[in-house]
Amino acid sequence: MSEELTTKIGITLEKDMIFKCDLGEMKVKDCYIDDTHKDEVNMMGPNPSRILAMAVLSCLSASFIFCLKKRNFNLDDLKAEAEITVNRNEKGFWRVKKIDVVIKVKIDDPEARRRAEQCLKKATNSKPFFENFCIVTESVRSGIEVNVDLDF
Repeated sequence: MSEELTTKIGITLEKDMIFKCDLGEMKVKDCYIDDTHKDEVNMMGPNPSRILAMAVLSCLSASFIFCLKKRNFNLDDLKAEAEITVNRNEKGFWRVKKIDVVIKVKIDDPEARRRAEQCLKKATNSKPFFENFCIVTESVRSGIEVNVDLDF
């Protein structure tokens, strides 16, 4: 069974290196990506590296919750953090080197903990089972095909 979904998104230059987001059918009041490298307090929005880390963090968190729901358990207390490490590659260009994710959940009930541990069991690909549900993380790990057409 082959199924493919496509979604178009866009950005428009506001000023400097600040872009206004167009999320297609999804309407949000204001969404900006700020790649000006100003002090964080003066930025209009997150930079692309933070957006990538946030996508990985939220996708993994949602995948864990999804896995728990499949085991008839709803989670009410989850906090997660991601730490992005950026450094220069061998040619001197800045690249995201790694994203470390920590997902913190509070599960006191022993039966609920047992069901949650099922989501942590290693799957055939040696990753915790719940990670297989995460579109973003697995796409980043395996490398996403990116095609660029500069039209002017």
